[in-house]
Amino acid sequence: MRARIYNPAKTAMQSGPAREEWVLEFIPTAAKKIDPLMGWTGSSDTSGQVRIRFDSREAAETYARRHGIEASVQQRKERAPSLRSQGYASNFAFKRRTAWTH
Repeated sequence: MRARIYNPAKTAMQSGPAREEWVLEFIPTAAKKIDPLMGWTGSSDTSGQVRIRFDSREAAETYARRHGIEASVQQRKERAPSLRSQGYASNFAFKRRTAWTH
């Protein structure tokens, strides 16, 4: 059985960069099929529904090694910090030179 270990990206509801959760997800071995009657998508491979969450990458790798799962680790791309020279507080500064536009 093959799996991938990855650090999921933050959701749209999160504003901070911290996400210290790692996920082990099995790679599907069978293709998905469309049910002719209802049009739903299904598969005979149920391992694609399994997601195991870990606190660290090392814990996920140890679990995979212990259970004989061939796993590949995918690192998340780091975002560049969005630091502005003038932050949000500068909108309300006393020394503001431009007019308030909205």
